[in-house]
Amino acid sequence: MSSNVRTVSETKRAFYTLHTRPINSIYRRVVDELMVEMHLLSVNADYRYDPIYGLGVVTAFDRFMQGYRPEADKASIFNALCQALQDDAQKYRRDAEQLQAEAAATSADTFLSQVKQLNMAPAGALYDALRGVAGNSSFKYSRLFAIGLYTLLELMDPSLVKDESKRNQALQTLSEALNLSGDKMQKDLELYRSNLDKIAQAQIVLDDILKADRKKKEERAKAKDTVTTPSDSQESS
Repeated sequence: MSSNVRTVSETKRAFYTLHTRPINSIYRRVVDELMVEMHLLSVNADYRYDPIYGLGVVTAFDRFMQGYRPEADKASIFNALCQALQDDAQKYRRDAEQLQAEAAATSADTFLSQVKQLNMAPAGALYDALRGVAGNSSFKYSRLFAIGLYTLLELMDPSLVKDESKRNQALQTLSEALNLSGDKMQKDLELYRSNLDKIAQAQIVLDDILKADRKKKEERAKAKDTVTTPSDSQESS
């Protein structure tokens, strides 16, 4: 049985076979870390895909790959990432969109009060996914699942996630309802928020480098024109 479990290197090899274009500097590490995290989860005996995890994967990818150039490569990278893990990129996107739509139409207060009585909560992709987690005693928690939950709260009430006290209280409510470790979830999300800040700063630096590079190229091209123009005119005379 264990001989059939794919290795990280096999997944990476599959990815780079599917997406053959080079990946820009700071983003290569983002893609590699996400791939390894998803791989290690997928080979865990207790892992079962769920839509909230799917939303977490989509959100993490979209946020960390923000500003990637060329923009058209992002879809190819995401598709290759899912295919390398023998998964369906469209399923992730579809589930994420459905949860996002439901979350956008729900207030955080209503959501958190419904979560406390999940059995009584209405039907729908969002509450069905939460019931599936709460009812699974061997549910495999992951940082990406926590990012999915955080994204739901962010869509329902952006001001809630910015307020540390309210955010922690909401996460505690969710962790208790889903039988998960609140401390672990909060630590994972603090790291996520911190990494988002770092990547945003790195993107600013990268943009500055690209602008400076473009300026140098333009200056070199102008210098070349001024050197070649006189000789061109001499030749023509």
